[in-house]
Amino acid sequence: MITCQKCGKENQDHYKFCLGCGAELAREVAPKPYPRGGAAPEAVHGYADRGTDAPPETAAAPLAGLGGTEATHASPGAPRVRPGPEPAAQFASNGAAANIACPQCDHSNPTGNRFCASCGYKLNLASVPIKTGGSGPTAGVAGEVRLTALRADGTEAGSYKLGAAPSETIGRDTGSIFAGDSYLSPRHAVFTRKGDRLFVSDARSLNGVYLKIRPNAPWPLRFGDVFRIGQEILRLEKVETPQPSADGVQRLGSPSDGYVARLGLVIGRDTTGNAFPVPKTGLHLGRERGDVLFPEDGYVSGLHCRLGVGTDSSISITDLGSSNGSFVRLKDEHPVASGDILLMGQQLFRIDA
Repeated sequence: MITCQKCGKENQDHYKFCLGCGAELAREVAPKPYPRGGAAPEAVHGYADRGTDAPPETAAAPLAGLGGTEATHASPGAPRVRPGPEPAAQFASNGAAANIACPQCDHSNPTGNRFCASCGYKLNLASVPIKTGGSGPTAGVAGEVRLTALRADGTEAGSYKLGAAPSETIGRDTGSIFAGDSYLSPRHAVFTRKGDRLFVSDARSLNGVYLKIRPNAPWPLRFGDVFRIGQEILRLEKVETPQPSADGVQRLGSPSDGYVARLGLVIGRDTTGNAFPVPKTGLHLGRERGDVLFPEDGYVSGLHCRLGVGTDSSISITDLGSSNGSFVRLKDEHPVASGDILLMGQQLFRIDA
């Protein structure tokens, strides 16, 4: 256990921030080894791009922006808000003080709350809520657009101004805030302006472009889609009946009745580890609760997300207000809006317009 030097509360060894006051904990113990056979995260979840691009559908790099466990009030994972002074009270039309909506989970909190009563987010880190992820078809940007790199604690680590050209490709060769990230491809993502709207697409990068989805808003998935929670990268796969081999040998396996898909855990380049069947009733994923658990991944919330199955067998993922968020890998050109969070390489970038 680690005792907080500020408030005296005891915290588990792998916590980086105190559960009681949110202060950063002194590291008095060696960091916990990575669960999969002691391999470093870089060796499992990402590939340094040394100058040549590879086809998509490979594992993403470790997320540097994830800096703590689900239980930390400071939520050092993917930031949801602009840094700034403590939030001023919002007022209703009659002049009375109104509740403050949590920037992470939209829960309504009394103005005196320092932490969200629903998800524990530290409200006094925010100035105003910002919509993140899941840009709708009417989302628009106008004028200057910047990509702002975000540190683990949510502070800004520099920004890059997109030019006025209709289309611009960014990557490690762009220099600036991208130059030092070997998990970025030389040409990683393409940003395109169409009227007052901004779109992003993957430039066939090695580790992909991920968008942080908005909490409690279902995101449709297709077979082959990849998403990320904590350090876990999962691919939605179709359940197919094994076909006989060329010599006529019939392959046998477990019956798939009642299952609509499966989740494959991506553990390496073109390598899938464990697979989890998806029943018609859906799945809950988390660290402590749910149908599929990742108990050794401190970046996964206790109950992180849900895979839902519609009456037409359509499948969607919903983030359940997790601390570090859920990210989907973009296959096609997708609109983004101010406040959206992108994961590229080892960095988180906020769209500012």
